[in-house]
Amino acid sequence: MNARVALQLSGVERHYTQGEGVLSILKGADFSLHGGQTVALVAPSGTGKSTLLHLAGLLERPDAGEVFINGQSCGALGDEQRTAIRRNDIGFVYQFHHLLPEFTAIENIMMPQLIAGLNKAEARERAAALLDYMRIGHRAEHRPSELSGGEQQRVAIARAVANAPLVLLADEPTGNLDPETAGYVFDALEALVRQSGLAAMIATHNYDLAARMDRRVTIEDGKVVEL
Repeated sequence: MNARVALQLSGVERHYTQGEGVLSILKGADFSLHGGQTVALVAPSGTGKSTLLHLAGLLERPDAGEVFINGQSCGALGDEQRTAIRRNDIGFVYQFHHLLPEFTAIENIMMPQLIAGLNKAEARERAAALLDYMRIGHRAEHRPSELSGGEQQRVAIARAVANAPLVLLADEPTGNLDPETAGYVFDALEALVRQSGLAAMIATHNYDLAARMDRRVTIEDGKVVEL
């Protein structure tokens, strides 16, 4: 594949103290994700899916090995530098949308752009374009409580990509949705990846959606394995 390597994990290990013992979740895990590619992370609960996503998103530090974002080694970076990379280069989508209830859909999408320093007019213009792209432009001025589950999750995806990140990490983004709505939300997400060159890793238990992605991986004995 000629596309850039947006995310790479090299020899990553993660261990947790459990009582008097040590629980090893990742044991020298290697993984790479290219721009414009969707990868399904399919693994049973307790095998380390969330840990892998947290490490990839620089929310945790590995005990050994290295995480690279767009070729940059992140292990030796300070908290401020890691926060800047998360803000600018990584988008997160969770099973629950985590939208701010007191703000409208468009304001929720504007928020990360304003934090990144964009002016209000530009942030609103980009937010409106993303809502249109997700086919919910007509819901721009509605608060989350006035939106359906699928609409809320599409707003959450739009918010995650508002700062044009290189990498999108999604943890069960359609887990709370019915199959038809889940399929529609994934269609919008997939189109966004193709159009923008975004690299997306999506943890899911939905095997139908996983089958539609470019690659499928799982975690076996602390390593990332292609399916």
